[in-house]
Amino acid sequence: MFNKDTYIQRRKALKKTVNNGILLFMGNNEAPMNYPSNTYHYRQDSHFIYFFGIHLDHLAAVIDLDEDKEIIFGDNYTIDDIIWMGNQPTIETLADKCGVANTLPSAQLIEYLHKAQKAGRKIHYLPPYRDDNKIFLHNTLSIPFEQLKASASVEFIKGVVSLREIKEEEELKEMEKACNLGVAMHTAAMEYCKAGKLERELAGMIEGIALAGGNGVSFPVILSQNGETLHNHNHEQILENGRLLLVDAGAELKSGYSSDYTRTFPVSGKFTQKQKDIYEIVLQANMEAIDMAKPGLNYFDVHMYATTIIAKGLTKLGLMKGNPEEAARKGAHALFMPHGLGHMLGLDVHDMEDLG
Repeated sequence: MFNKDTYIQRRKALKKTVNNGILLFMGNNEAPMNYPSNTYHYRQDSHFIYFFGIHLDHLAAVIDLDEDKEIIFGDNYTIDDIIWMGNQPTIETLADKCGVANTLPSAQLIEYLHKAQKAGRKIHYLPPYRDDNKIFLHNTLSIPFEQLKASASVEFIKGVVSLREIKEEEELKEMEKACNLGVAMHTAAMEYCKAGKLERELAGMIEGIALAGGNGVSFPVILSQNGETLHNHNHEQILENGRLLLVDAGAELKSGYSSDYTRTFPVSGKFTQKQKDIYEIVLQANMEAIDMAKPGLNYFDVHMYATTIIAKGLTKLGLMKGNPEEAARKGAHALFMPHGLGHMLGLDVHDMEDLG
């Protein structure tokens, strides 16, 4: 958690982007795995982390623009909870750490929103992605399920994007830490890669490195000798000499900031000539795209430049035919690179992808 002034300033800046009404932040709840008390690894909503910094389930918050008030809604642990978990901070203590003066029990959120609705006030919310929050919004605001996404506040979305897309200095420091942890994962996979091992031995090892260094992996590990399948989560093959191993993995810190790398290397430690030729094409596209990227440039232009390099290289090897520039313009390279050049990174491994 950053200094409370960071969260105060972020919320202050957000208030300037929306004219009136209530900004509603829905935190994430625990999700049962196979019975209620056995839950999946908890992850707080990234927008809630960004503006309030609290990694705790069953919370919500509002910024009331008309009344110039900020409130966190949540319930303190009961004595039964404390017996099992030990002493826990109160909601009031957590709110104070992010500079919020007002707290109310969770049950009062519905009443607060209903009162605002009856007064004809606008309730702004971000596109929901968790089913329990969709149900809450449907029941509380009387919005049909099929209209929840379309009814999300464009003003609110644009305000959040305008702040989160430009990283603060302290965010960059966290992202560097996450990147360094990701490097440790990938170099370990390279070091311990050996014919005869199961893919899942390496997948489990690098997931352990991520967990030891932070909050675990930033997304499920992709580690496969069938790298042509983009999101291949099957790790059951035996590593074989002569094959390539693709590792697409990253780490998330306790702060929520993430890293994401994809690397491909030979199981034997040595490329065949054909493998090396193709690897060098991808490496060239990668490095020249990095050199090209600069403020003010349309990112699509960088994407097209990289895909043209790939089309030229594959044409030279005889894997594509015709004019490489025209092939890239028409998307023929997508037979070999069926995805974009990259994505934003931050609190989400695909930063703010939930906003569109």
